[in-house]
Amino acid sequence: MAKSPKRSGDVAKPDTPSAAEIEAIIHGTHGDPFAFLGVHEAGAGHVARCFIPGAETVIAHNLAGEPIGELVRHHDAGFFSGPVKLDGVLPVRYRATRGDAEWTITDPYSFWPILGPMDDYFIKEGSHLRLFDKMGAHPIKHQGVDGFHFAVWAPNARRVSVVGDFNDWDGRLHVMRLRRDTGIWEIFAPDVRAGATYKFEIVGPHGELQPLKADPFARRAEMRPKNASVTTPELEQDWDDEAHRKHWASIDQRRQPISIYEVHAGSWQRRDDGSMLSWDEIAARLIPYCVDMGFTHIEFMPVTEHPYDPSWGYQTTGLYAPSARFGEPEGFARFVNGCHKVGLGVILDWVPAHFPTDAHGLRNFDGTALYEHADPRQGFHPDWNTAIYNFGRQEVLSYLINNALYWAEKFHLDGLRVDAVASMLYLDYSRKEGEWIPNEYGGRENLEAVRFLQQMNHHVYGSHPGIMTIAEESTSWPKVSQPVHEGGLGFGFKWNMGFMHDTLSYFARDPIYRKYHHQELTFGLLYAFSENFVLPISHDEVVHGKGSMIAKMPGDDWQKFANLRAYYGYMWGHPGKKLLFMGQEFAQWGEWSEARSLDWNLLDYAPHEGMRRLIRDLNFTYRSKPALHARDCEGEGFEWINADDQENSVLAWLRKAPGEKPVAVICNLTPTYHERYELNLPAAGRWREILNTDAEIYGGSGKGNGGRVEAHATGSGWAKAGLTLPPLAVIMLELEQ
Repeated sequence: MAKSPKRSGDVAKPDTPSAAEIEAIIHGTHGDPFAFLGVHEAGAGHVARCFIPGAETVIAHNLAGEPIGELVRHHDAGFFSGPVKLDGVLPVRYRATRGDAEWTITDPYSFWPILGPMDDYFIKEGSHLRLFDKMGAHPIKHQGVDGFHFAVWAPNARRVSVVGDFNDWDGRLHVMRLRRDTGIWEIFAPDVRAGATYKFEIVGPHGELQPLKADPFARRAEMRPKNASVTTPELEQDWDDEAHRKHWASIDQRRQPISIYEVHAGSWQRRDDGSMLSWDEIAARLIPYCVDMGFTHIEFMPVTEHPYDPSWGYQTTGLYAPSARFGEPEGFARFVNGCHKVGLGVILDWVPAHFPTDAHGLRNFDGTALYEHADPRQGFHPDWNTAIYNFGRQEVLSYLINNALYWAEKFHLDGLRVDAVASMLYLDYSRKEGEWIPNEYGGRENLEAVRFLQQMNHHVYGSHPGIMTIAEESTSWPKVSQPVHEGGLGFGFKWNMGFMHDTLSYFARDPIYRKYHHQELTFGLLYAFSENFVLPISHDEVVHGKGSMIAKMPGDDWQKFANLRAYYGYMWGHPGKKLLFMGQEFAQWGEWSEARSLDWNLLDYAPHEGMRRLIRDLNFTYRSKPALHARDCEGEGFEWINADDQENSVLAWLRKAPGEKPVAVICNLTPTYHERYELNLPAAGRWREILNTDAEIYGGSGKGNGGRVEAHATGSGWAKAGLTLPPLAVIMLELEQ
């Protein structure tokens, strides 16, 4: 017999759900609430089922606001069901009452899934490069209703719910749908607005309720000490940086002047009441300062969300969220845009090496070791009491790689400085015998971390050609800054930790003894071109009892300032890109503390203002003279003039670039004043003194060469010059012809 056609709006028979299923819904133990709650076909019509705690009556409406059926209360806790007049399985709203109170709820269980089979395929394959658009919380209009889509990876969980101020933090109301192929849970929560706080309530594999978890992909978070995630609109920024980005994408970064100002956003400057500046306030002060000082880039210590100020951001619990300390994410985007408009790059300190063990964070996320290794010999970091990412798990790699891409794409970042790379590369890092597990070949190399770093750099450079990645790597691991296809890790640059260690050791010595340690300054040139180096004087050098840069210098106050000026002259004349931590440009006396502003009042005093002027002039000299930067990373850009005068602690070298005037850098690193120091220069003629760290304007004694040096031909190919070498000073000479 032919089946009669289904009539539009047919009403189902009364619904009689089982008591067991009702109890499971009420207690949050139902295995698949989407199969039970919401709208379902029932014979010729449809039924609707809902759980609305506290309701006494419920009438179902379609989205047009028309009533489609009064539901029956089957349980006093607030379970209702009944036939509804609908043309299909469509979204519905419920008007609930209790006494005189009345409220409306849009049924989250009446909507289709958001993620699709292609998402599942690419996620499972590990090739999904836009997870930041799919995971976490995103505002969408779905089946005609505004709300937020939530998605989280928790493959071993028995139940996952999104809870927040929109559902009274009740884990029974927005139980998520499990996509079994990927272990991702998702739900569309209608009527949720931007600015709502939320977390995930997770029941582990054995039925144990986990601490409420912040969203790993949250793009905004509450201000500490609170730690909930916050729904936020998609980032909107009118970018004015096309010229800036095009420039950096079109050139060889190794041959560009790069001078980086490292900044801790919470303590560079503060308001008069001691509170932190917003991004807009930071922009108004920091951008013009860096432009005036001649820096090319600002590098921020981590600005992603973190609960503990003294961690300086390195123990982050929200890799996708700019910290609430400085305002909304849009503020950070405006900051980056403002930098780009005046030619400043922005680099973010990025921490994929470890994560903190805060209860609301990633540790034991779904009741199992999900993001970390279960074995503490692999999954726990003894140095920082943190957890270590499981780089052998594809989902973890995707999470981290997508994060790098997120900052590059959404915030137009110019670079990522990757923290603690050495701790990632070695399985025995900071571990004793028996406290680590060898790799599959019995070695100490973390092959999974190597593959992660290679993949990260491959994808970041492949998608954003103008970006740079910089490794903080303190060992002699080969080819850190070589391309992946050549067997390297794929970084653009590497911090030269050896330079920092050796030079600071040398300059901390009394000048009387420096002649016995001459090799501390010359040794580095043996490997100076083995990587693309950044010379860092970072925050790590001015904390934990190490003293500030000026405090490290020997002698009385005059000698301390002279030594430091000479150090900076030596550093800016040395091959390699430059990085200086905030406050060191004006010789702050005290160690840096994240809890207070820098001592800007010191600029009222001539020696400190002189130091600031020197850094400014060093930056502009470095940027304007191609010989000083165009071959920073290549051996042809450097030649010793005199490396062997340890008796006088004098060093001299040439900086060169094809087709450009050479620059001679001469360092006199004792207080001895040399009125006529004989030195060979590569060409006869007049050499102009383009910089002298002993100049009076910098706080020096004002001794020098009157602006010029004459070099006389000797017939041997080199010319001879008699130079005045000021005490504890560096001079730079440029051939005039």
